Parts: sequence; C-alpha cells; structure tokens
Amino acid sequence: MAGFNDIIGQEQITAQLKSSIENNTVTHAYLLAGEKGLGKKKIAKTFAMALECTGTGDRPCMECEHCRQALSGSEPDIITVTHEKESVIAVGEIRDQIVDDVYIKPYSSDRKIYIIPEAEKMNVQAQNALLKTLEEPPAYTVIILLTDNPQALLPTIISRCTVLTLKPVRDGVIRKYLTEELHISDHQADICISFARGNAGRARDLAENEEFDSLKNEVLRILKKIKDSQNSYLYDCVKLLSEYKTGVDTVLELITMWYRDILLYKATADEDRLIFSEEKKNIKQAAKETSYESVERVIESLNKTKEMLKANVNYELVMQFLLFAIKEN
Repeated sequence: MAGFNDIIGQEQITAQLKSSIENNTVTHAYLLAGEKGLGKKKIAKTFAMALECTGTGDRPCMECEHCRQALSGSEPDIITVTHEKESVIAVGEIRDQIVDDVYIKPYSSDRKIYIIPEAEKMNVQAQNALLKTLEEPPAYTVIILLTDNPQALLPTIISRCTVLTLKPVRDGVIRKYLTEELHISDHQADICISFARGNAGRARDLAENEEFDSLKNEVLRILKKIKDSQNSYLYDCVKLLSEYKTGVDTVLELITMWYRDILLYKATADEDRLIFSEEKKNIKQAAKETSYESVERVIESLNKTKEMLKANVNYELVMQFLLFAIKEN
C-alpha cells in the first residue's frame, strides 16, 4: 500500500481527507460508503497512516516509524475491528475492540484510529453500543466505518459521521492503471473495463484472474463455431461451461458483449470501438451473415435465460436452451 496518489480514482474524497489533515479539521468519525472494489479499505488505511505520520511534507511520508509500522500492520494505534461470525459483528466485539478500549490513551502517537470493515454487519445492539462512543469520543479518537450498504446502519450512526460516498471510476483512469501498472494489453483492458462498470478493484481482479481469461476464450470459441456445429457439440459445450467457477453471469455477459460488437459493426462499420478487438475478422464476418432481427432474437433469448435462472431452472437446461437459440438464429 502506498500513499493517496496511488488510489485509483476517488480524487474528490482523497483531496478532502488530505485537506482535513493539512487544515487540522479531522472529525471523529467517517463513513466510507460504496460497493466492494472501489477502494474503501485502501482509502481508510492510507488516511489512518497519514494521521499517524510524523514525517515532513506530504503525508503519509512512507518513511517514518509510524508509516513503516502501518505498512507492516503493526502500528498499535491503528486498530481494525474483526469478527468471528461471517455474517454479523456482535455487540461483544464492538465493546471489546472499541468501547472498552477507546479510553486507553494512544500507545505511541497523538491519535487512536479504529477501522470497521463491513460495518453493515453490526447488529442493532452493536450499533447502539458504538453510538455511545460516537456521541462522546475522546479527543484523540478517529473511527472509520466502511460499508457496501449504508442503509443497514442506524440513522443516528450515519448522522454522527462525515459521510464520503465512493463513485465509479472513469474508464480512462482504469485503462491507464491496467495497461501501465499491470501491463495488460489494450484489448484485454477493454474487456475488463466493460465488465467492471467503473469498479477499479473488479477490473483488476478480472485482469489477474486466469480462469476469467480462459472462460472468455472458451465462450468466443463456442460462439465462432456454433452455427456450423452438431447438437452433440452443444451438449459438450454446456458441460464444459458448467465447470467454470467464475459463474453463469460472466458467460451471459460475454455472449452479450459479442453480439454488442456484431451489432455495432453492422450499424457503423467502426472496428475501433469493438470490445473484442482481437476478433475483428470474425466479428466482421458474423455481422455480414447475421440480420438485425437475428441479433434481436438472441438478445431476447439472453433475457429469457436470465429470467429462467432467477426462477432456479436447472443450469444445464437453461444453457442448452440458450445455445440452441443462438445456433438457430
């Protein structure tokens, strides 16, 4: 983990946090809200490290003793709340790790910082216990709550926090990160960005996920051969796709993107805007051989497939329906 400059997107939030440190306007409680992958945990850890930093110039300096301890996870005055049960943060855990601990003065710095990941998992009793601390915190205390679902928190909790809502990151920012930092090819970056929809963490995970790349190649191979294939081949394809843990949603999204490219090229002949740019030759050929009506029927089949899956229809039967619908159109 590095400083604020290495956080992908979220410039407004990082600027606000840096300004609060520089102007000594840090509040006692912050709520970072946004879907998983947008950078809540990284922002919280960077902010906590900057608050403890004793270096000169921009903070965190990454070089002082406090920064080095924060980077190694051994800074005693930065406490991350943990919980035993996956689905709930119990009142006893909040009392033990925050409420009863908060009045013990910082060990080696001016502030004592508590980070609560997955704050929405606090039960009502835990939230009420935390509320008392939020109402009258010691002057040296900063509590940072992280949540994917702020609606699960009591309004009284939210009202006592500085709320910072993370926004989707611009595609150009994610593309720069993937190509320059992770050294992903341009066409692979475009695919990851299309899936991520502004979520830099999700784009990074997809770029580093070998199974996703393998699944993408299998789906494209099937789509390129499906028109001329025998029925037995389609049954084999269904079994093959069911082996991937990445999930059916990814398969459906890949198929949708393929037909999006066909439709785009058919309408504009603009090959520079294709997501699967490495498949230009095949997409051009498919666009020539596929009518607008056929693409529309495939899209209808994709929508029906999603409805059937929501109704818990057997996965293999649903995928058979979809692949045969694609073959016939």
